[in-house]
Amino acid sequence: MPSESLTGVAVSPGRASGPVVRVAEPLGEPASTPAPADPAAEAARIAPAAQIVAARLEKLAEIATGEASTILITTAAMAADPALVSSAEQLVKTQNLPAPRAVHQAAGKFADALAAAGGYMAERARDVLDVRDRLVAELLGIAPPGVPDLDSPSVLVARDLAPADTAGLDPDKVLALVTEEGGPTSHTAILARALGIPAVVAVRGILALDAQALAVDGDTGVVELADPNAEIVTAAKTGAVEWDGTGATADGHRVKVLGNVGSATDAKAAADAGAEGVGLFRTEFCYLDASAEPSVEEQRKAYTAVLSPFRGKPVIVRTLDAGADKPLAFLEPEAEPNPALGVRGLRVAFDRPEILDRQLEAIAGAAQDSGAEVSVMAPMVATAAEAAWFAERARAAGIARAGVMIEIPAAALTAREILDAVDFVSVGTNDLAQYTFAADRQLGAVAKLNDPWQPGLLRLLKVIGQAAKDTGKPAGVCGEAAADPRLALVLAGLGLTSLSMNAPAVRAVGASLAATTLAECEAFAEAALATADPVEARAAAAKR
Repeated sequence: MPSESLTGVAVSPGRASGPVVRVAEPLGEPASTPAPADPAAEAARIAPAAQIVAARLEKLAEIATGEASTILITTAAMAADPALVSSAEQLVKTQNLPAPRAVHQAAGKFADALAAAGGYMAERARDVLDVRDRLVAELLGIAPPGVPDLDSPSVLVARDLAPADTAGLDPDKVLALVTEEGGPTSHTAILARALGIPAVVAVRGILALDAQALAVDGDTGVVELADPNAEIVTAAKTGAVEWDGTGATADGHRVKVLGNVGSATDAKAAADAGAEGVGLFRTEFCYLDASAEPSVEEQRKAYTAVLSPFRGKPVIVRTLDAGADKPLAFLEPEAEPNPALGVRGLRVAFDRPEILDRQLEAIAGAAQDSGAEVSVMAPMVATAAEAAWFAERARAAGIARAGVMIEIPAAALTAREILDAVDFVSVGTNDLAQYTFAADRQLGAVAKLNDPWQPGLLRLLKVIGQAAKDTGKPAGVCGEAAADPRLALVLAGLGLTSLSMNAPAVRAVGASLAATTLAECEAFAEAALATADPVEARAAAAKR
């Protein structure tokens, strides 16, 4: 057997090997001809197809649990979205397109809008494309794309996996996941960890590899050809995770374990998972579909729904992160030669402070209505002066505790001065990595650079942790790095005081901290810092 191995980004720990099953490629573009003889009748086919697809996803959601169920329910709602259905129907009637082509085009526009929004919202564009392919398949009368039925335990290999595909996986049949595309913040990564399935993403060349069997190392990111006649190796199952709900190391050093949320559904999932509060509440959901700025009352009502599950508990609300590469129509943004480095986040408020002030008013009102202990933080802050400007406006709006996101290397390097101006900082490791390594977090070709175990990123986090110790103020992490139970120990060892993550990771991270002393965390951190690449960093921390 030839000796060949590839390396990707390890996103879910464990080792497994066995026969390969390939996931079919997504559907291609449906034809725009022939034109329908009866456009009205052709358009009328779309809504029933959407309901059938939604019902299938809802049925899967009924037998799924936790985050998997939530994702399936959300995807089902996308399939039945009246706006998508109406847009496709109009294309049939006005452009005389066949229904499958109309759905393909309408969904493509929705996905493009999410991709342009950047960050978390861009990662959800994949959900829309999954819905598109399912609807097109239903209209064409062919089998929908996705994971085939598995007769025996297998290693799944795919270009990428749709959220609904990942959510419906059977951990007893799926030995490991390997994808050519994707990144450390994808749904594949999040759900693989939740299901306990070893996974490696962004493995360039895996689809061209003629492999009958693979050995997958979800700790190092190495994927190797295996003997197809060898015995199957199944990753060890950890079983139910025991955690008492208090984020702390084994010797009592406090590290809060919090949830990341972007909707009322997310908030309930985080609360049900045992999160001690919310470390990142993304408010963009309130603006995305708005042609005009939502009123203070509309915002207040929407925020209250998200805050309510955390009455009496801490919630950090991030103010609007939009502009430039995250355009909103009512902001009327000017064209920029490099929007990824342009006017976004807090920078929008420098020119339009009234938008920030109205949002802060709504957040303060929602805090009163919900009973949550609300703080606010601003995104895309580069300097201490910007941090002080935001804190002054937040306090003027009646919000006592104000902080900022650290997503820009300059902010990390001046964390001490920034903490002198605000009450806390929170590190967005996803954006901090992409700006540090000049690597688009949505681009699979550079996903390895966005690996949160990169020593260059860890060294910036050490600067932030030291600033927190020196000032006696909190510094948390709300990027996907916090969801890795092993990396969580390194982050605690670097001086970070809270970790915020998607709901599936909450208990595992809490349990990991509870089983480890602070001194051990610090030893893990020092070992990882002394390495030259993420593979070495993982290995060094594991040896301690």
